[in-house]
Amino acid sequence: MKIEVNLVAAYRLIAQKGRLTLNLPEKCSVHDVITGVVKAVPALKSHLLEKDGSPSQHLHPFLNGDDVSTLAEGLNTCLVDGDSLEFIPPLSGG
Repeated sequence: MKIEVNLVAAYRLIAQKGRLTLNLPEKCSVHDVITGVVKAVPALKSHLLEKDGSPSQHLHPFLNGDDVSTLAEGLNTCLVDGDSLEFIPPLSGG
């Protein structure tokens, strides 16, 4: 299935592109997409994953506009063909 991933701000700069289309197996999770993005753009690995391979606590993925952390299954939420994820890095300012 095809999943669109939009990279925002610093992630876009690091990847040198703002959008990825990943072809992933059916019933993949948000966590699987994170792994797929790292495979497609290795330069993002240290920004998306902790040293132990778990997703970075600073990564804020949104699935079809919804913050993944607010979904019942969180990073284990299964995706369907055509879903869109946005990866938003930590932002600060004042």
